[in-house]
Amino acid sequence: MDTKQRILDEALTLFAQKGYADVYVADIADKVGIKAPSLYKHYRSKQAIFDAIIEEMNGRFLMQAQALSINGADATADAEIYKHIDEDHLVKLGTELFMYYLNDDYTRRFRKMLTIEQFHDKDLADVYTKQYIDDPLSYQGMLLGLLVAQGILVTDNVSIMTLHFYSPIYLLLTVCDRDPSRLESSLKTLEEHIRQFNKLYGRTIK
Repeated sequence: MDTKQRILDEALTLFAQKGYADVYVADIADKVGIKAPSLYKHYRSKQAIFDAIIEEMNGRFLMQAQALSINGADATADAEIYKHIDEDHLVKLGTELFMYYLNDDYTRRFRKMLTIEQFHDKDLADVYTKQYIDDPLSYQGMLLGLLVAQGILVTDNVSIMTLHFYSPIYLLLTVCDRDPSRLESSLKTLEEHIRQFNKLYGRTIK
């Protein structure tokens, strides 16, 4: 791991342990084993480190999406993939994505940090809302809307359908964050949710 990556990794650990506001550049530099002036050669500020952590996290997700043979960022491309996926494959894909979000160390530490800091810092609360509410609903809304337009799903309210799909998944993720012992039951509920969603919205395969 090079120095720039070590800075991000140690910063994320400190943010998750102590909170963003209580971590200083000197603290990060000390954990990496360098002096603060040396850290500034890589990142100009703590905010720049935070922004790089988000970029790294999003990049890791796109790599995971590629490994699962989906795009992850382009709703139009993914609509073409999803319309040919049968229900069992859809359950498998949903489960693998859920497990990634739950267990990927980088993503898990970032979510922990934002969960704590959202109550202390308005800017970080906004990041939390964007990362875990607004962006997923926007992407999934576009994806599901395309599937409705193509006759794969049936609804007269895509926004509510999107909430029906995403909200239980988000809820199960937060449950497992707090109580890992509920993972097995949550995965069973996730499968039942995906299958019930298909029934509710009349999913067909083309």
